[in-house]
Amino acid sequence: MGEAPHFWIEDRCVDAPRPLRAVVIGAGISGILASIRLPQRVPGLSLQIYEKNPDVGGTWFENRYPGCACDIPAHTYQATFEPNHEWSQFYASAQEIHRYWKKVVAKYNCMRHIKLNHKIASAAWNEAGGKWEVQVQNLETGETFTDVCDVLVSATGALNDWKWPQIPGLRDFKGKLLHSAKWDETFDWTGKRLAVIGNGSSGIQIVPAVLAKSTHIDHYIRGRTWLAPTFAREKVDQMGKGLDNFSFSAEDISRFKTDPDFYEKFRKDIELELQSVHAVTIKGSPEQLGAVEIFTENMKRRLAGKPLLADTLLPSFPPVCRRLTPGPGYLEALTDPKVDVITNGIREVVSDGIITTDGEHRPVDAIICATGFDTTFCPRFPITGKGGVDLADKWKQVPSTYLSLATDEFPNYFISLGPNSALGTGNLLLLIEKAIDYITLCLAKMQRDNIRSMAPRPDAVKGFVEYCDAYFQTTVFSLDCRSWYKGGTSDGRVSALWPGSSLHAMRVLTHPRWEDFVYEYVNDNPCGWLGNGWTLEEKEKRVRVDYLNKDQIDFPPVPTTAETEAETT
Repeated sequence: MGEAPHFWIEDRCVDAPRPLRAVVIGAGISGILASIRLPQRVPGLSLQIYEKNPDVGGTWFENRYPGCACDIPAHTYQATFEPNHEWSQFYASAQEIHRYWKKVVAKYNCMRHIKLNHKIASAAWNEAGGKWEVQVQNLETGETFTDVCDVLVSATGALNDWKWPQIPGLRDFKGKLLHSAKWDETFDWTGKRLAVIGNGSSGIQIVPAVLAKSTHIDHYIRGRTWLAPTFAREKVDQMGKGLDNFSFSAEDISRFKTDPDFYEKFRKDIELELQSVHAVTIKGSPEQLGAVEIFTENMKRRLAGKPLLADTLLPSFPPVCRRLTPGPGYLEALTDPKVDVITNGIREVVSDGIITTDGEHRPVDAIICATGFDTTFCPRFPITGKGGVDLADKWKQVPSTYLSLATDEFPNYFISLGPNSALGTGNLLLLIEKAIDYITLCLAKMQRDNIRSMAPRPDAVKGFVEYCDAYFQTTVFSLDCRSWYKGGTSDGRVSALWPGSSLHAMRVLTHPRWEDFVYEYVNDNPCGWLGNGWTLEEKEKRVRVDYLNKDQIDFPPVPTTAETEAETT
């Protein structure tokens, strides 16, 4: 038969982890979780995370506008392995969320993997070397250098690329011009007339936050929107909270700390409610039809001070078609005599104010832009894959991915919160954790199987895109409503959301389908994973037989007599 070629026997033990270097772009929540989970689960990994900002935290570092807070309950907006017993508010402020993630970073010593003030300029796949070549700019020194890695992970998030809205004359304004994503914390709005443009999540939070100290607010809204009833309202009321008071008392926080059973029940009750409303997204479902009545009653009650506003704000499309927010205090703020809700379009901005399409001139001291983000998933910098394919070109029409996490022609490139990853209902933090878990499983497989590169099969990417398009036709997301879910259009493709429930996504991402990937192997040797016939313990003369320990043995259950008789009858 002849001797097998020598190169088929790799000079490595079967269980020796292949050395890998990974670069993660961004130190927001995804990057922080990656800095914890990747070193924990991928032995011998060389990990570097680059963050363009001077601090970690991503959106919770960048967004500092008045009223900025999470729009789901704080006790569900945390790492599963690091519960916070000290949330001071039901809807935690951006500052408090940022402090929480800073504590997580400190506890797990994440900064040993993170370089701040470092921005990625470009990334290109080197086919010959099977590596990513990443150009990195040190924003403090201006120096640009190259980092070479086996795996590149994008953890930049979806809505962190802000821009000024395209309004004629905006730069001609002589008063104070602000954007929610680049807030000037020195700005004092006391006694000033304000214009707040936009009624998305940030606009909904800003209006009630600046109302008390301002003289007047002109609130410009482009479209109607639904405001959600409070999540877990009964649970909040049981703790003695009124509808407009979402702060926890010192007594509440003390009980969270000292009574673990109470804390866990409170947390799980809220989680259960978040995870139990997916049916409201399905066209024609009883839950979706019933939501219209519930949301309408809630909004009319909160707008009782100016009941005519209900006709202005209530949409014709069903709830959840656009991103929902409970907006504590927002509807109530709109009923204040100091607030004018303006639905006429903006014709232009002039030196002292805004002129609407009906020709009315409204002078203001400051304009707050709570709108204007890139929602296209276009890469923030050039990313070049196999054969010189540019990711921006590839995604120009359809941002195609496999399970939102990867795409064909881009080996060893993974994404957290990529296209079709966000949620219309449910808990996004859990999905971020699951995405990072999935990526760790991929890196572990590369080590275990001596894989040089892996990428999803083109037909797997195509299949996921087609599945998304078919699924969303059954949902309210495909209806006529302008949303960032559809790239800021009213009738475009749903490119932001996961095609299913939060629990569905968690189940899908738990066990990778390795058959949906194509692989290239180190030394082009598909059998290289078999190594040299040895294990590390044997080579290092530290053989153990722990597999005979009782805690290592999977003892099968012994059928009872009743079970045996039931099976034979």
